[in-house]
Amino acid sequence: MKTILNLIWLVLSGFWLFLGYLLAGLLLCVTVIGIPFGVAAFRIGVYALWPFGYTTVERRDAGAPSFLVNVVWLILAGWWLALGHILTGIALCVTIIGIPLGIANFKLIPVSLFPLGREIVRTDRSFTQRG
Repeated sequence: MKTILNLIWLVLSGFWLFLGYLLAGLLLCVTVIGIPFGVAAFRIGVYALWPFGYTTVERRDAGAPSFLVNVVWLILAGWWLALGHILTGIALCVTIIGIPLGIANFKLIPVSLFPLGREIVRTDRSFTQRG
């Protein structure tokens, strides 16, 4: 079922969201200071391309620096990537078939706003196995 949802997601919104994250990552990597932000954009872009079967969890070792860097991310790229998720989610929720995909878009908004200090993990992987 995850594969079918991912394929439908890929066609209806995943590819376009991935392109948005790719563009943000490329623009952020122009400067040396922006490279960590660009890497975060690429990481989340892959997650936005194929999200079913994965989730995000907070990293316990992130701390206060990740919060400060997330504020910079929010200003540079987070707000317009979140806007893309909002608009795509609303468009998908117009149809009955698209409602689960729209909800998945809305669940990606917090990750697009504050990605640093989070880790993408498979949903079938036990949280106790993380070391």
